[in-house]
Amino acid sequence: MDDFNSETDSDYTSYWRDWFISSRGNEYFCEIDEEYLTDRFNLTGLNTEVQYYQYALDLVTDVFDLDCDDEMREQIEKSARHLYGLVHARYIVTTRGLAKMLEKFKKGDFGKCPRVMCEAQPLLPMGQSDVANTSPVKLYCARCEDLYNPKSSRHASIDGAYFGTSFHNILFQVYPAMLPPKTQKRYEPRIFGFRVHAAAALCRWQAEQREQMKERLRQARIETGFEEEDEEIESEDDIDDDMDAGGDGFEHGAIVQQ
Repeated sequence: MDDFNSETDSDYTSYWRDWFISSRGNEYFCEIDEEYLTDRFNLTGLNTEVQYYQYALDLVTDVFDLDCDDEMREQIEKSARHLYGLVHARYIVTTRGLAKMLEKFKKGDFGKCPRVMCEAQPLLPMGQSDVANTSPVKLYCARCEDLYNPKSSRHASIDGAYFGTSFHNILFQVYPAMLPPKTQKRYEPRIFGFRVHAAAALCRWQAEQREQMKERLRQARIETGFEEEDEEIESEDDIDDDMDAGGDGFEHGAIVQQ
């Protein structure tokens, strides 16, 4: 970094951020605009949370000129990364920040949901706490509404507070068209095509509870969002019933116990 030379201030002020964003393990972060970083209002309260705050801010904004030893430099560098992460949590809920994270979401930069039924739904990073050093970052799937650990150990060590607990929900509020449709599909354990007895009984009970809930929502004139999928499921059930009518006498939905 000391070897970097620039003839213009504009080139120089973007260097530390470019280095940070391009570093391995920082792929989840977006670049914070310089105007946002230099506005002290956006940094309110962070001076009490970051050691060597002023030096760290100078390093992030590339105006750092303190002559110090390697140990001190390393501490300031660590504080600069922490400061950037805390500011990042605030930046990504702004209009500009949401737009940048949306592009990364569309490209699948945060990974895809490992659940087969979610059909490779792109994930979003989120924190389980807004307080730093509480829990690492998790990945949220908007289709199954579950959380997953990052695959890479580099990503798994990122503090969840650098993304916050509200970012992913705000993104879908601002861009509702990006919210994926929910699905009722789930894996059903079977043996030679027949559902396992205990699992089948549980599935039937859960299906009945779901149908009762949807009926109450219909009576209240509230859309469930599953209308189209319900029609597809009914069509598949009709086909299964037609096939069972010419079957071999086994009870469909459970293993017959002698």
